[in-house]
Amino acid sequence: MEVLRVERTTADRVADPIIGRSLDDRYRILQRIARGGMATVYEAVDTRLDRAVAVKVMHEGLRQSGSQEEEFSQRFRREAQAAARLAHQNVVAVFDQGDDDGTLYLVMEYVPGITLRDLVRAEAPIAPLKTLMVVEPVLEALAAAHRAGMIHRDVKPENVLLADDGRVKVADFGLARAINAETQHTSTGVLIGTVSYLSPELVVAGEADARADVYAVGVLLYEMLTGEKPHQAETPIQVAYKHVHEDIPPPSARVPGLPAYLDALVARATARDTSLRPRDAGVLLHQVHRVHSALAAGVVDDPDLVEDLLPVAHRRDPFVDTDDQMPRVIIDPSQDTASWSPLEDSDGFDAVAIDDAYAGSGYQDFAPYSSGTEPTSAINGAAAVAMPPAPEPARVPPQRPPGPQRPRPRRSRRGPIMLIGLLVAALAVGVGAWYFGIARYTNTPGVINLAQADAKDKITQAGLKFKVGGQAYSTGVPQGAVVSTNPDPGSRILKGHTVAVTISRGPETHAVPDVRGRTLDKAQQMLQDAKLSYGNATEQYSQKVAEGKVITTNPVPGTQLRGGSPVDVVVSKGKKPIDVPNYIGQDVDTAIAGLKQAGFKVSRKDVYSDSVPAGIVGKQTPQGGTLFRGASVGIVVSKGPQMVLVPKTVGLDIARATARLKKRGFQVATTNAPTYVGLNIVVASTPDQGTMAPKGSTITLTLT
Repeated sequence: MEVLRVERTTADRVADPIIGRSLDDRYRILQRIARGGMATVYEAVDTRLDRAVAVKVMHEGLRQSGSQEEEFSQRFRREAQAAARLAHQNVVAVFDQGDDDGTLYLVMEYVPGITLRDLVRAEAPIAPLKTLMVVEPVLEALAAAHRAGMIHRDVKPENVLLADDGRVKVADFGLARAINAETQHTSTGVLIGTVSYLSPELVVAGEADARADVYAVGVLLYEMLTGEKPHQAETPIQVAYKHVHEDIPPPSARVPGLPAYLDALVARATARDTSLRPRDAGVLLHQVHRVHSALAAGVVDDPDLVEDLLPVAHRRDPFVDTDDQMPRVIIDPSQDTASWSPLEDSDGFDAVAIDDAYAGSGYQDFAPYSSGTEPTSAINGAAAVAMPPAPEPARVPPQRPPGPQRPRPRRSRRGPIMLIGLLVAALAVGVGAWYFGIARYTNTPGVINLAQADAKDKITQAGLKFKVGGQAYSTGVPQGAVVSTNPDPGSRILKGHTVAVTISRGPETHAVPDVRGRTLDKAQQMLQDAKLSYGNATEQYSQKVAEGKVITTNPVPGTQLRGGSPVDVVVSKGKKPIDVPNYIGQDVDTAIAGLKQAGFKVSRKDVYSDSVPAGIVGKQTPQGGTLFRGASVGIVVSKGPQMVLVPKTVGLDIARATARLKKRGFQVATTNAPTYVGLNIVVASTPDQGTMAPKGSTITLTLT
C-alpha cells in the first residue's frame, strides 16, 4: 500500500507551531499525519530511543474550554492507561504520555501505511473476502479489549490502520471506558463519538457496552461492501435519528449479487435491539469466520447459515416512542450549532458530542422526497365463313293447253342424274371449305404467368404440342413462369402443331463487384461495367485501408442486384488520430492501463527520483497531442529515492565521519550531545548506521 506523506514547509510551521517542537526535550515533531475531533496526530522521532513514533496532541481549544478542561484531560489520559493494558498485535501500542507546559500528548506506535478510510475511498465496493480479511483483525483487537473489560466507543475507518507490511491495527482508545456500574451512563449527559457509527443505545441513552463496538463494526462491514454509509442526511442529528429508528439496509440492495448470508451478518451485527446483537466482538468474530469459510468455499447460498445469523424477525422496535429522548448534536460546548472537522472524516460527520438537552424538542420524522372499367376483349374463334350458295330449283316450263291426244314419247333420265351430281358436288365443296377453313384449326391458349408445368398441361389439353423455346429475364413474371408463347395467345394454329414457350429467369441481376482497396474512380468504373449504378460515398477512419481507398460497399461484394441498382461506397479517411492522455503525476498502473485502453503501446523506463514518489509517472513522451492507434507512448516511472546504506560513523572524529558519509552521497549535519566536551567524536547518527537512507538525504551526527 502507498504510504501517505505530508512534506513539511515553513508555512506548516507557521500554521502549526507544534511542528518542529520537541516535547519534553525528547519527542521531536516532524509532520502532521491526521487531525481529529479531540487531537492532532504527528509523526515524530523519539530522540532518546532513536525510533519513529506517533504523537497525539490534544487540541488547544479543548484544553481551554473552561469547566470541561479537566474532563477532556482525564479522557485523554485514560487513553494511555486503557491502551497500554492491551498488549495485542492488532492494537496500536501506547508508549508514553505527558504534559509539556500544558500541552497534553500521547506517544504511540508509528504505523506507516494508510487508513481504512483511504482504502474505502480508493476501492469500495470492496470484494467480500477482502472485506472480511480486514474486519477479522479489527474484531480480534476489539475482542481483546472486551475481554479486558474495555470498549472502544469510536470504531470507524479512520481508526483502523493498514500497515505497509499487511498488518491491521486499531487505534484511538481515547473514548474507551471500563465496563462497570459507574460508567453505564454518562454523568454529564454528553457522549463523544462519530455519528455515522454510533449505536442506537448510545444515541438515546448514552449507554454503552461491547455491543456498541459490534454495531460500529457492522456499519464498517456495510460501508466496505457498498462504498456508502448506510444512513446519510444533511445534519448529524438526522443521521443519529435514522440509527435509532431505521434498520441498516442489506448490502445486496446496493450491490446486487452479494450472498444472503452477508446480508444476515450485517443485520445481526447492526440489530437495533441489543438483545439480538452479538454480545461482544469475540462472538461476532466467530460468525465472521463462518461467513469467511463459506465465501472461500465458493458457497453462493447457505439457508442454514442465513437462518443462524439473521436476527429474530418482527421483534418489537425497542426505540419506538422515544422521540422525546433524541439528543442534540454539538462539537464545541461554547457553540450552539453542530460542526465537524473534515480532516477526520470528509465522507460524513466527525466526532460530535450528543447532549440530552435536546429532549422534548419535538423533532419529527422526515420523508425522503381506382376506378375504372376493365378493357373489353374480342371473342376468340368466332370467324364467319361464307358457304357456297345452294343450287336453285329446276324451272318447269309452262304447260300447253291440252289438245288431241297422241302417244307419249319416252323421257330421258340424264337430267336427274346430273342434278344429283350437282348436289353432291356442292356438298363436297362446302364440307371441304369448312374443314380447311375452320375445323382443322384451333387457338393458342393463354398461359402467360403460369408455371411451366401448368402451361404444359393447358397446351396439351388444347391438342397442341408443348415446347420450351428458351429463357428470358423478366421483372414482371416470376422466375420459372411463362413469359411469352409462339404463336401468341389467341392466334390460330393447326391442331397438333407446337407451341413454343419462353420461361422467365426472373429479374435480371448482377453481382456487386469487389472494389475494396480500389480508388473511388476505379470503383465507379467497375460498378458501371457490372451494369450497376454508383450511389453515395461516405468517409470512415480505418486502421488498415489507406486514405482515399474503398473500405467496403453497401450491399457487400457478391450481392445480386437488378441492373442499374445503386451501390453505396465507404471510402477510408486513413487512421483515426487519438488524443494522448497525460498521466504525469499518476500511478504507473493507472497510466499503463489508460494508455493501452486508448490504443497505444507503452514504453516504460524506471529511474530513481528524490522528488517523485515511487511508482508515480514523472515524465511522459508525448504529454499530449494526437497519435494513431498502435503508436508508442513513453513513460518514466519513479523508483523513489535511491536508498544507500548509512556507513558506520560512531567512534570516528567528525572529519572522517563526514568524509565517509559524503562518499556515500549523504549530506552531513551535526548536533552536540548533552555531555559534549569538545572531543568532536561521533557517538550517534540519525538515521542510525547500518540502516538504509535516501541518497542525498541528511545524516545528523551527535558529537561528544
